[in-house]
Amino acid sequence: MASRFEARLVIVGRALLRRAFGGRRKKPAAPRRILIAHHLLLGDTLMLTPLVAKLRARHPDAEIVMTVPRAFAPLYAHRPYALRALAWDPRDRASVRELLAEPAFDLAFVPGDNRHAWLAQAMGARWIVAFAGDRPAYKSWPVDELRAYPSAPASWYDMTAMLADGPAPAPFADSDWGVPEPVETSVPPLPPSPYAVLHVGASARLKLWPSPHWRALAAELRARGFRIVWSAGSSETQLVDACAPDPADIVTAGRLDLAQMFSMLRNAALLVAPDTGVAHLGRIAGAPTVALFGPGSALLAGHGDFWRTARYRALTIAPFPCRDQHVLFKRDVAWVSICKRAFEECGRPRCMEALDVTRVLAAFEEMSVRS
Repeated sequence: MASRFEARLVIVGRALLRRAFGGRRKKPAAPRRILIAHHLLLGDTLMLTPLVAKLRARHPDAEIVMTVPRAFAPLYAHRPYALRALAWDPRDRASVRELLAEPAFDLAFVPGDNRHAWLAQAMGARWIVAFAGDRPAYKSWPVDELRAYPSAPASWYDMTAMLADGPAPAPFADSDWGVPEPVETSVPPLPPSPYAVLHVGASARLKLWPSPHWRALAAELRARGFRIVWSAGSSETQLVDACAPDPADIVTAGRLDLAQMFSMLRNAALLVAPDTGVAHLGRIAGAPTVALFGPGSALLAGHGDFWRTARYRALTIAPFPCRDQHVLFKRDVAWVSICKRAFEECGRPRCMEALDVTRVLAAFEEMSVRS
């Protein structure tokens, strides 16, 4: 295991050599090998699906490869859109070597952080496309084609697809993905439907919904005949404990890998989750999903065009006074309204507290009527 800095030096060194001796750079008309280079969080990784779908529609015979964090690779085992996922860890020298041993790519896309343009160059990409405006500027030095963010509001899902030329992809269908095979481990048996998955964890404290709200929602859903399944990450079991699960409830916190989570969500009658990776996974799995947006932007992570047929509701209160920052992946974007403050700056998640149980139930009922 190397340090992230050591692995970075290897990538930058290889990138400089490739750039110096790679010959004249020209955008390919018919690329045979296409790379999507990143190391994003779960939700951001799943939000690249429209880009993958668009590339597959435009280049049906090309090999499309995407780098992903190791934990996410099982989700792509069935190769949605004939995509090949390359798992890697930027701190692991062996996994970096495996990436650099890949044959060269004709075309590469770098969504999110442009530092991965150096990885794309190190992997032999002959033409690299990324969004403009990343800071500091040296991250974008290997990029051949910088594209501006749209001037009008758009979903990040749809924005990722804008990196590639051509018409927008067809909307997502459940059959596009395939069901990953979970590893056999000790997992509580799930009840027959209907059951509701309440995922209480989140990537930041200000995204957490208060435990009294979760308890009230669980009580309402039990009264409607739903069995409750509590979900959270391995380091978040105390959040479930604070919700005081009923003895008849099922607690899966910290016990599921992502493939198992996918299977659970695929059969769920409802998923309620904060704006976090599991909410995006629910949409991929086809679960009726209510996502709770506090600091984050329901516009950026909401339906967009790609998800227009999904049973999904992005629940938020907009505008909210302190959701007043205008930054997306370190780019200044006037129409973005988001809050990136730390818990210590805010003190309490007022934007999440304002989302009451009545709103959640109304969103679920609306989905049920329209499905």
